Amino acid sequence: MFEGASHLIFENAKQLRKNMTHAELVLWMHLKKGINKLKFRRQHPIRIYIADFYCHKAKLIIEIDGGIHNQLNIKEHDLVRQQDLVTMGYKVIRFTNEQVIQQAEVVLQTIKQEILNIINSQKLNASSKDGV
Repeated sequence: MFEGASHLIFENAKQLRKNMTHAELVLWMHLKKGINKLKFRRQHPIRIYIADFYCHKAKLIIEIDGGIHNQLNIKEHDLVRQQDLVTMGYKVIRFTNEQVIQQAEVVLQTIKQEILNIINSQKLNASSKDGV
């Protein structure tokens, strides 16, 4: 489940859980209850990365971006990171701090819809493997 994350990544994740941003706390208040009976983890290690929020059963990563993510070098790093995670089989969705704080219901609805899309896709893949 942790995809080979090092001890250092685990320690960094632990510190990030202790120092969540306001937007992360707002979203966590909703995600910790789960969505569609699926559980989420916060600041979850995956190889060399730490996902803001992660749902293992859906292989869904949710990232919350503050203003620093508008800087060119950070945008480039985020793009490489996201491509790596997608290559590993994860779905990544991103929201800004402002979206989470000002439009929490829209963000939650988007997450719920993405989970439904993933579940439906998994069901399709399973039935096609079964020859249905």
